[in-house]
This record gives sequence, C-alpha cells and structure tokens, in this order.
Amino acid sequence: MWPDRMAPAILFRSAVVLLGRFPALAGVDFEVDAGEAVLVQGPNGAGKTTLLRACAGLVPLVAGEATVLGHDMRRDRRGVRRRVAFLGHATHLYDDLTVAENVRFAVRATGGDGEGLSAVLERLGLDGRLRDVPAGRLSAGQRRRTALAVCLSRAPELWLLDEPHAGLDGRGRDLLDDTVRAALGRGSTVVLASHEDERARALAGRVITMAGGQVHHEPGRRGATARPGKPAHVA
Repeated sequence: MWPDRMAPAILFRSAVVLLGRFPALAGVDFEVDAGEAVLVQGPNGAGKTTLLRACAGLVPLVAGEATVLGHDMRRDRRGVRRRVAFLGHATHLYDDLTVAENVRFAVRATGGDGEGLSAVLERLGLDGRLRDVPAGRLSAGQRRRTALAVCLSRAPELWLLDEPHAGLDGRGRDLLDDTVRAALGRGSTVVLASHEDERARALAGRVITMAGGQVHHEPGRRGATARPGKPAHVA
C-alpha cells in the first residue's frame, strides 16, 4: 500500500542517532513530501549517510521523532524496509550468485515474484552474457548497476541513494539518472546524497545542506509538484 499523498513521506523532528557515543544526527528536523526528490549536500562527516540509513531503518533513533511512509521509526524501524530501497557505498551482493540470481533473491526476500526481472536487466545493460556472470567477477561499475537493478526490481516507494553515481562510467550514470526519473514519474519519493553536483541537482526538486549532524539550511520547500530536472533556487 502506498502512503497517503497528503502526508509527508519522511518526517523527522529533533531526531538523534548515536554512532558509539558520537551524535551522527544531533537533533535533525527533516521533512520530505511524497513524490518529492531531495538532494542532501554537505561535507564528509556531516551526517548525510546516517540520515539516509535512519530513513531506511538501518540505525536506531535514541531521541526525537521520525516517521517514514507512516511507520514510527522509534517503535518499528524494521517494518519500513520492504518499502524502501537503499543504495549505499557497499553493494551487498552475493559473490557466488550470478547477476540474475542476486536480483531474483533480493526481490523474493521482499515478497516479490521477480516477474519483470528480464526487463530490468535489459534496461540496465545487464542482460545477455552478463546476467549469468557471478557477482564476484564483475567490475565495480557492473556491481553498482546490479545493485541498482536490485532496487528497481523491488519497486520501492522510497529510494535512498548515497553517492549513487560513484563507480559508474558515463553510460552507467545516464542509466542511473533515467531510472531515478522514471521512479519519480511513477510517484516514488527520492532522497539522495551526492557530491556530483550537476547531475544530482538535475534530479532534485529541492536541496538541503547538512553540517555537524544537523540540517543547517533548507530553502523554501517545494512539494510533490516540484519537477526533477528543474532544481529549486538556492539562496
């Protein structure tokens, strides 16, 4: 079931996440409308990756409030995971499984049937010979595209992308951008953190900046009507 389009897809209020004793999120206020594309920028160590991981339910909040796709992340952060795709620095592929087997396994693990597997592999240039190559023999770019195929096959409501262009050649980056735009066209919500400023801004309808585990600057919010490819003005 897709979320209420009138309710925010993501709502954080004074959210705190600790990594050890270090506050990786130090009282974050963050809101994303359903169907919106938001770019999170900031220096290394600003808290961008932790924010995305918190949205995916991969790290616990110790204080504050957070709701993602209607799930209370303080009470049940695992419940949202089937509805979210997280593409991080690690691809989390099984090296002994082929490209097709990795995607099929991930889809079935989230309750899908893998019916559109062939179309997804073709779309991302992973069909033909590559579909039967074990992940351990793939190049860095091919692994990245396989991880993207996993995300696409699951048809998530929320895409969380951490430096998604890293390790991709020009064609791979174009495929990624086309995949994100298509997801937005289907009504998905996208939050990405990236240092690829030109490409990332072309995908996002709004830009926020993080530093020191907090959102320090958020321009006037543009809701779900913001069009990818036409970034919001940043003062």
